[in-house]
Amino acid sequence: MPTDWELQYQKGETPWEKGAPSPGLVDFLAAEPIRGHVLVPGCGFGHDVRALAATAGEVIGLDLAPSAVEAAERVPKVRAERYVVGDLFALPPNMRRAFDWVVEHTCFCAIDPALRPAYVEAVAGALKPGGNLLAVFYLNPGNNSPDEGPPFEVSLAELDRLFLPRFTLLREWLPPRAYPGREGREWMRLMPLSLRP
Repeated sequence: MPTDWELQYQKGETPWEKGAPSPGLVDFLAAEPIRGHVLVPGCGFGHDVRALAATAGEVIGLDLAPSAVEAAERVPKVRAERYVVGDLFALPPNMRRAFDWVVEHTCFCAIDPALRPAYVEAVAGALKPGGNLLAVFYLNPGNNSPDEGPPFEVSLAELDRLFLPRFTLLREWLPPRAYPGREGREWMRLMPLSLRP
């Protein structure tokens, strides 16, 4: 059954909530600040959104759960960030081909793996031509089987198969810092949208 994300937030059952932005993202931004219009799908309480807002233009955090968005809105603004209740797979017209960057962090591993091809198309559809995907992929959440989750297991081979037809792999690396317990289990990629149709 699909996860009821709103119910998870209402019950306070949010093990993905770490109280701070992704350490890998923080380190990337310290070396290479992101500029422009940014979308953060599955933003939760908005920690990554606020980290990005310190240097980017407008940053939009998108989440299915109204309770997550309400909690994010209660935190003082850093700059021009805002939060929207919405579905990445059904973006309104004003959010299609609208972003210079999409920043992924644990949204991909949280969705039903059958939706992963649609995720790739949704991210590509949100980006302007020449836009970039910066991703912190959670490869190994420690589940006992590939079907146990969310979060669901992710492999580098699967990332290549799904993303590289639509994106170009510019760089990839093991982030030197991660949340406690996730060390060595995350993988970062910087992938510009391919010019190929």
